[in-house]
Amino acid sequence: MTNGTKIGCGVGIAILVVIIGAVLWGIGIYNSLVSLDEEVQQSWSQVENQYQRRADLIPNLVNTVKGVANFEKETYTAVAEARSKVNQIKLTSDMLNDPQAFQKFQAAQDGLGSALSRLLVTVERYPELKANENFLQLQAQLEGTENRISVERRKFNLVVQKYNTKIRRFPDNFIAGIIGFREKQYFKSIEGASKPPKVKF
Repeated sequence: MTNGTKIGCGVGIAILVVIIGAVLWGIGIYNSLVSLDEEVQQSWSQVENQYQRRADLIPNLVNTVKGVANFEKETYTAVAEARSKVNQIKLTSDMLNDPQAFQKFQAAQDGLGSALSRLLVTVERYPELKANENFLQLQAQLEGTENRISVERRKFNLVVQKYNTKIRRFPDNFIAGIIGFREKQYFKSIEGASKPPKVKF
């Protein structure tokens, strides 16, 4: 074997090693992006579970309130309408990177949360309702669910942050851009949430 052949073989092997290394590097990045994307999907399903739990509790709460007190019709009508709006918006995990769809979904959920808060504040005027065992149990379940929603939304935002950071970092952003991994949306606080609510009787 001549020196030229040996050099050619050495260069060929070096090129092959570089190509294999680049392919393995790309596969590693792709696999980590897929894992993070799956983590976002799983975290999203936990958020949806808690929203569903809240939606299931609301009719029982409203019916208990209606049955115990001559309650303000507009209050439970607002809750029913807000719940109806929430049920009309189905946000699939594929839509998590669509800012408009995500904002619409979050606005409907926030509207329902706000209507429920008004319902619970209004209940303070009715001592017989506050003493009703069914109502107290439902109220405790609903408050627990609201806390769970808050926890799951926070977890979701942390997972989305990891994912979004990964797809924006160089050189991962190169692979993410080629394959089509796009930025996911965060849950954001309601506008004016930093101000305490005003309660009027």
